[in-house]
Amino acid sequence: MQNNRKTDHGMTIRIEGLQDIQRAARQFVEAMGERKVFAFYGPMGVGKTTFIKAVCEQLQVDDAITSPTFAIVNEYQTRQGMPVFHFDFYRIRKIEEVYDMGYEDYLYSGALCFIEWPELVEDLLPTDVVAVHLSQQPDGSRAVEMV
Repeated sequence: MQNNRKTDHGMTIRIEGLQDIQRAARQFVEAMGERKVFAFYGPMGVGKTTFIKAVCEQLQVDDAITSPTFAIVNEYQTRQGMPVFHFDFYRIRKIEEVYDMGYEDYLYSGALCFIEWPELVEDLLPTDVVAVHLSQQPDGSRAVEMV
C-alpha cells in the first residue's frame, strides 16, 4: 500500500490518492528535520500546491493555504506562531522581480520556505536547499522524492 523507501540521498513517499495525502504529508514533516528551505519540482498539475497545503496542515497552519501564483509569496503562521513562506515563481519573467521582492529576507530568515517552480531562481537558492521531486506514476499515484 504505502511502498515508501529511504535511500542514501533521501526518501521517496508514495501517495495513492487524495485520501492518502495527509499520511504522506505527516511522513514528509517527520523527515524534514532541521532543514528549512524546500524546492518542489514537478510538471504542471502533478500536485505541488496540494501537497504543500497538506504539509502546512500537518504543521498546524490554520490560514487559508492557496497557490501564491500572482502574489509570488504567501505567508502563513503555525499555531505556535512560526512563519511559513510559500513561493510560486511560475510567473516570474525576469530575475529582477525576485530581487525586488527581497527574496533574501525570506529564504535566509530561518523560517520554513516551500518553493514551487524553483527552476527559475535556482542560482539564488541557499546551498542547503532540499530538492523535492513530485511525479505521477503509471498507476496514477504520486511519488514525492526528497533528495
